[in-house]
Amino acid sequence: MSRYRPPPPQSSKYITPAGERRLRAELDRLWREERPRVTQAVAAAAAQGDRSENAEYIYGKRRLREIDARVRHLRKRLEGMVVVNQAPGDPRRVYFGARITLETPAGETRVYRIVGPDEFDQEPGGISMDAPLARALLGKALDEEVGVPLASGDQTYVIAEIHYPPP
Repeated sequence: MSRYRPPPPQSSKYITPAGERRLRAELDRLWREERPRVTQAVAAAAAQGDRSENAEYIYGKRRLREIDARVRHLRKRLEGMVVVNQAPGDPRRVYFGARITLETPAGETRVYRIVGPDEFDQEPGGISMDAPLARALLGKALDEEVGVPLASGDQTYVIAEIHYPPP
């Protein structure tokens, strides 16, 4: 009997122009610079003879598989991406790409930006639009109270500011 693992839920296909540029630059760097360099190193290691005990060859082939997997992933993701390069019609509501300032009941302020799932780690304060906080914020208006269920209990925020940075 095998272990069945259901496929992970499909992540959103929206991305900011800056996020798309970063992914395309990574794809270009992997395909045009790193893969040829590693391929050349593997060929040189293969020319040394016995490949079964050649660590440079084994690790080079592993690195090539990693690069190829990442290239396939990036091409597939970029193929179906929707680049959001304009502010929404109602800038007083929270939508994709918004930079939001939230206030906690204790008076602390936190700043987040709702971005795509492929770019939240690149953006300071970025949260994926698939995250629970982002899902709770989407469509809300300025000065509206938002409740977010957390493991430690519900957290409430008040939307203090909504800003859409230029693309």
